[in-house]
Amino acid sequence: MAEIRWTLQALDDVESIANYIARDSSYYAQMFAIKTFDAVQRIEIFSESGRVVPEINQENIREIILGNYRIIYRLRADCAEILTVYHSVRLLNKDTITNRPT
Repeated sequence: MAEIRWTLQALDDVESIANYIARDSSYYAQMFAIKTFDAVQRIEIFSESGRVVPEINQENIREIILGNYRIIYRLRADCAEILTVYHSVRLLNKDTITNRPT
């Protein structure tokens, strides 16, 4: 079982996305946040259930697809770090993800 650790970046991402959605619907903004945290919970038991991020192609950098969003996480020996959550139409900044401090 992997401990889940959220980076500040990932938490900020969820908050920013929810705030954007809330401009049209606070209900759907709340549902997005709940679904995001629910999707991440499965990593605790099935840490390798996400697919390897194709742009990076490293076994320890994986993602869960949630609608139009990608939840990117890094596997470590003792935990899974949630690195970022972003809309799939945005370009992935590989350097930011692979060079993120531990």
